[in-house]
Amino acid sequence: MALKRQQQGLTFVGLLIVGVLLAYTGVILAQVAPTYIEYMAVQKAVDKAAAGTTVAEVRSTFDRAAQIDDIRTITGKDLTVGKEGDRVVVSFAYLREIHLAGPAHLVMKYEGRSK
Repeated sequence: MALKRQQQGLTFVGLLIVGVLLAYTGVILAQVAPTYIEYMAVQKAVDKAAAGTTVAEVRSTFDRAAQIDDIRTITGKDLTVGKEGDRVVVSFAYLREIHLAGPAHLVMKYEGRSK
């Protein structure tokens, strides 16, 4: 006697659940990607600003670069400027909040310093 093989696979309800989860993950990634791109622009502007010799020069250089790269999260006033030996070190830290659903938010903490 031939035994029937039990079919394996995904049910329609399971397929819907997987589809909704993938769509929701895509929406979240679409909101996170611009914040990461902005972080990379901030890092590039900080590296460029670290070439300055005074605090005012560093901040104005950063503000010019921020205007060009459309950086809105952080300004030159938010930078911490210091010295290590004979070189200028510029550091920054900021938070970005992404609304998920209801009272839930995804908080992205970005920080860095010049090279």
